[in-house]
Amino acid sequence: MGLDTFGDVLSDNDGKPVSHAETIRGLVEHAVLADKVGLDFFGIGEHHTFDMPLSAPDLVMAAIAASTSRIRVGSAVTVLSSDDPVRVYQRYATLHALSRGRAEVILGRGSSTESFPLFGYDLADYEELFEEKVDLFARLLEEKPVTWSGRLRPALVDADVVPHTEGGPIPTWIGVGGSPKSVIRTATYNLSLMLAIIGGPIERFKPFADLFREAERRLDKPAKSIGIHSPGHIADTDEEAYAQLVPHYLEVLTRVGRQRGWRAPTADQLRHEIATGAWHVGSPETVARKIAASMKTLGAVRFDLKYGLAGVPHDAVMRNIELYGTKVAPMVRELLGE
Repeated sequence: MGLDTFGDVLSDNDGKPVSHAETIRGLVEHAVLADKVGLDFFGIGEHHTFDMPLSAPDLVMAAIAASTSRIRVGSAVTVLSSDDPVRVYQRYATLHALSRGRAEVILGRGSSTESFPLFGYDLADYEELFEEKVDLFARLLEEKPVTWSGRLRPALVDADVVPHTEGGPIPTWIGVGGSPKSVIRTATYNLSLMLAIIGGPIERFKPFADLFREAERRLDKPAKSIGIHSPGHIADTDEEAYAQLVPHYLEVLTRVGRQRGWRAPTADQLRHEIATGAWHVGSPETVARKIAASMKTLGAVRFDLKYGLAGVPHDAVMRNIELYGTKVAPMVRELLGE
C-alpha cells in the first residue's frame, strides 16, 4: 500500500496555497508520517508547471530517504521520454544507495507535455522517444557494459554506467494509462505494470491486466507485479471526506480542463466517481473495501493512493495519511487475506 502526491502546490490549514519551497519541504513531512504509520511506498510524480512545481522529485526523495527508515521511495512517474535514460538510471541508482535499497522508479510518457519543449524535444517523436529510451533503460538495469544505438539519442559503446546497485536491480515499473502497446512493451522488457486509473470504472482496465498476463505467457517471461494508481481522500466519515474534497475537485479539474479541453466537472460527477469510478473517497472502511475490490478485479498486488489535491487543508491531508496507514492498509490486507 503506497501514497503518491498529486504534485500540486500544497495548502495551509485555511486551504490557501503555500510557496513552492514550503510545498517541497511539506512532502518530506508527509513521507515521514507515511513511514511512521506503516505504509509501504511514497512516490512523487515529475511536473514542470507553476501549479505543480515538482521538477526534481528524485532530490526530494533523497531527503525523504534520509528522514525515514523503512518506507520505499520512488517516482510516481518519471517522464523518460524527455529525460536521458543514463542520467535517470544514475540518479535512481544513487537514491537506491542512499536509501539502502528502498528506491523504485515508475517510467512513463507523462499525461502532460510541458517537459518536451522545456528540454528541446519534438512532440512529433512522442512515441519513438519513449520506445527508444525504455529499451536503453532496460539494458542499463542489467548493470553490464552496454552497447546500444538508436535514432534519437547518441549511441553507447561498451559503456559501464555507474553506480552499480546492491542487492539486485532497481525495481522498475511502467506507468500505463490505457495503451495496449504500452502493456505489451512492459511485458516484453519483463518490468512491472502500474495502471494509472484516474477516472471511470476500474473494471474497464481488466482487459489490460489480462493482456499483460497473456503477453508474459506468450513471451515466456516470469510473472511481474501489477499495481494500481488511483486518486482518493480519506476522513473519519464518508460525509467529511466528500465535503473536504469536493470544492477543490471542482476548482482543480475546472482549471486543468480549461488547459486540456475537458468539460467542467460537477459535484454529481465526483459522487458518481466515488460510487462507481476510480476515486477512492470516504471513511477508512469505505475506502478499504473499494481498494480491496479494485485490487481483486485487476489481480493487483499494490495500490498507490494519489492524495493531496490542491486546496485540501494541511490538517486534512495529514489525517488522510494517518488513516490510510493505520486503518485502511490493515483492513485491505485483511480483506485480501494477507
